[in-house]
Amino acid sequence: MSSKADILNKIKQNQPAVVTDLPDLNLLSSENPDVLATYKTVLKNIGGDPVEVTNYAEIIAYIKANYNLQKRLITTLPQLVEIASLDWTNDDPHSLQDVELNVIKAHFGVAENSALWVTDDVLGQRVSPFIAQYLAIIVHKKDIIASMHQAYDRIGNQEYGFGTFIAGPSKTADIEQSLVLGAHGARGLIVFLLD
Repeated sequence: MSSKADILNKIKQNQPAVVTDLPDLNLLSSENPDVLATYKTVLKNIGGDPVEVTNYAEIIAYIKANYNLQKRLITTLPQLVEIASLDWTNDDPHSLQDVELNVIKAHFGVAENSALWVTDDVLGQRVSPFIAQYLAIIVHKKDIIASMHQAYDRIGNQEYGFGTFIAGPSKTADIEQSLVLGAHGARGLIVFLLD
C-alpha cells in the first residue's frame, strides 16, 4: 500500500463520532410571529416604502396620485392596464431605457431582509426591474415568510430560467463612502402589500 493510501485509510478509521444533530432551522420562524411588521420595518430601513392595499383599485389610485402618468409606465399585470402598458415584453431591452415605473408581482417576500423573489415568468424581461427609474412590486401579505432558510426551501425544487431576490432600491456607498440611491438600478421601490 502506498503511503498516501495508508494515510487516507488511517484518517478514515479515526473519524470522530457525530455527537450532535443539526439545528432545527424552523425554530427561527417561530421566534418572530409578526413577519409582516418585520418585513415593513426592514424595508423602510433599506430605503423602500411599504404600502398596504386591499385590491388593485387602491394600487391604481396610489400610482395615479404619486407618479406622472404622462411618462412611460409598464407592467406585466392585466389588472393595471388602465395606467400601464402591457405591450412591451417582446421589445428590444434597450427600448426600456425611458421607463419611469415598472410594476411587477413577486412570488413571495422574506421578512428578515425584505427580499422579494421574482422569476422570468413575472418579469416580462429580465432587465425590466433594473432599468426602470422606479419599481413597484406587489406581494400578497400571506406570502411573506420569516427567513431565507424558508425561502430556499420554497424555491429549491422549482423550475425557472431566471430568478432573483430584490430588496430595496439600488444603492451603493462606493463613491466617497456616501450612500447613493439609484446608482445602478431603480431609484425607488414601493412594495404593495396586498390582502
